[in-house]
Amino acid sequence: MSNFRIGIDIGGTFTDLVAIDAAGRTIFAKSPSTPADQSIGVLAGLEELARRHDLPLAEMLGRTSAIVHGTTVATNALLERKGAKVALLTTEGHRDILEMREGLKGDRYDLRSSPPEPLVPRQRRFGVRERVRPDGSVMIPLDEASLGEAIAAIRTSGATSVAICYLHAYKNPAHELATEERLRAELPDLYISRSSDVLPQIKEFERVSTTVVNSYVGPAVRLYLANLERRLRDAGFGGSLFIVLSHGGMAPVAEAGRLAAATVLSGPAGGVAGARRCAQLLGIGDLIPFDVGGTSTDISLIADGEAALSAERGLAGERIALRSLDIASIAAGGGSLAQIDAGGTFKVGPESAGAVPGPACYGGGGAAPAVTDANLLLGYLDATNFLGGRHALDLAAAARVVDEKARQLALSRDETAAGIHRLINLKMADGIRLMTLRRGVDPRRFALLSFGGGAGLHAVEVARELEIPRVVVPTVASVLSAWGMLTSDLRYEVSRTHVGDSTTLSDDALRTVYAELEADAVGRLASWFAGDIQIERSAEMRYGEQVFEVDVPLDDLDWMQDSLAEQVAERFHRRHEDLYTYASRDQEVVFVNARVSAVGRVAPPVQEARRARPAGDGSVTARRAYFDGWRSVPVHQVESLAPGDVIEGPAILEAETTTVLAGEGDVVTVNALGWLDIALRAPQRAADEA
Repeated sequence: MSNFRIGIDIGGTFTDLVAIDAAGRTIFAKSPSTPADQSIGVLAGLEELARRHDLPLAEMLGRTSAIVHGTTVATNALLERKGAKVALLTTEGHRDILEMREGLKGDRYDLRSSPPEPLVPRQRRFGVRERVRPDGSVMIPLDEASLGEAIAAIRTSGATSVAICYLHAYKNPAHELATEERLRAELPDLYISRSSDVLPQIKEFERVSTTVVNSYVGPAVRLYLANLERRLRDAGFGGSLFIVLSHGGMAPVAEAGRLAAATVLSGPAGGVAGARRCAQLLGIGDLIPFDVGGTSTDISLIADGEAALSAERGLAGERIALRSLDIASIAAGGGSLAQIDAGGTFKVGPESAGAVPGPACYGGGGAAPAVTDANLLLGYLDATNFLGGRHALDLAAAARVVDEKARQLALSRDETAAGIHRLINLKMADGIRLMTLRRGVDPRRFALLSFGGGAGLHAVEVARELEIPRVVVPTVASVLSAWGMLTSDLRYEVSRTHVGDSTTLSDDALRTVYAELEADAVGRLASWFAGDIQIERSAEMRYGEQVFEVDVPLDDLDWMQDSLAEQVAERFHRRHEDLYTYASRDQEVVFVNARVSAVGRVAPPVQEARRARPAGDGSVTARRAYFDGWRSVPVHQVESLAPGDVIEGPAILEAETTTVLAGEGDVVTVNALGWLDIALRAPQRAADEA
């Protein structure tokens, strides 16, 4: 009897599901996302997945050992400003830190921009008389009367969630712990976050902001996960449910509910995990994961086989200083709407048709042309074979909305549709420039990994725009984020602020800090995971005159040798030089935060061998499509291709849940995994010079 592992990724338009059995057999399904209650779409997708296995849902779930899930509940709550009503308890005199931020606006050079609206209005921010010094000693004891007044005000404020963030609590959390204990006794129904638990490290605004975000999204995340667990149990699931966090590792439901702010990049993190696994299977180290969905495009980097982590991220204008995978999201996807702005400029996005009503061709009443409508009119999509024929597209509706825009632009339907396709490609290329060229990375030495339901329609032209020579499309491209979640490891991270000039830090002090953090991290992870646990060490450091820290990996140091602190400082110099092309070895190096990650390695699923072409398969059809003008273009069914097949562009390659375009002169090779490996024609400039 096969045991299944199931990955689930909820997108803006579709919920993707992947089931892999012990033999590596991979089956996937899609169902429309249900934003009002995402668990409805999850269960509908599981029903479809069970149907594809010819099993009742209860039997499939009964044979499933683990479900790994990426959720967008926290993301949506932040983006739509639909989180909890949060109250903030902070040190007396510091309640405006959340509004003052770091003294900077999002765009510091825009004199007319309004300051961001804080998640907690001033009337729900309460100062409490207490104070801890930077060294952790108590300057003013916690005043119980002052705390009582604040709790009474919270009770009448309508708050459903509380964030506790006292000054220097990262050094001494005693006052925060006492406050939490009293809150739980007097207001037991509130969701409570304290900074010494969420982000126990220096920098007041980052600590306050991250803790507030945790309280803002926490109730919705916890409620959703509780409902999902209940629905799954009722449907017959008896295995383990794990949630992917923003750093790419996974955690049990209880941990995701506690540290809800760590789920804001849950779905995209699965895509990066999948891309890292693709790099291993392909035997290449440098990939640009390019994930196009219905509402957004997520872009990241795999360099030397690894993805970068960053604590400098945020979402919807909110600072979230928890470590996360370095992912750039741009508002460009299949649902992006074409429009003419007030200045008469034709543009695509950022507004999106979303899941409801969706592009006009979905038949849900969409009134403006979306990228998918343009792709249909250009012949790139088959109106009768969308999602394997389960959902016919409305060609007339797409023509109607594009024609309306064409009249406004005084263009033809073809010119308008081709313009929409070209504009979204340029916007996606700009997103890749943001992750590469602006960071001093040459994209031409990378391959582009195309995934997400819409990426295949754009990847080759986006790569051509950037002179990227190679595009790879896995067989699981349309559900790679869900597939990638099944390659994620369990992960628990701890950090501690230990500010000091590296020349004054003793070797023994460093060993003690990391030993204590390691014991904490391993102890927590061991309560979830019975296998071998690996430790990853790093430090956040800076030069004395700098404001922001650099994350420095410390994994391969010999921690028992002499001059440990000097070696740590030298690692910082090298890392700084790698990132910024210079190092100042004559300057003091400041050690700010120590960090330890405990990682429970999970064996990746077995990769199913690509089967030989079934007898009678391999036939090619054709349809008219717009490739620099209308022409008859061969259409290949991806499932009918076998390793070693070679196709010359122009060509359309169709699978059930995605379509891939190859241009004139491009060469598509089917590799041993059955994946499409596309070599782009050489740029015309290079050909002319040759």
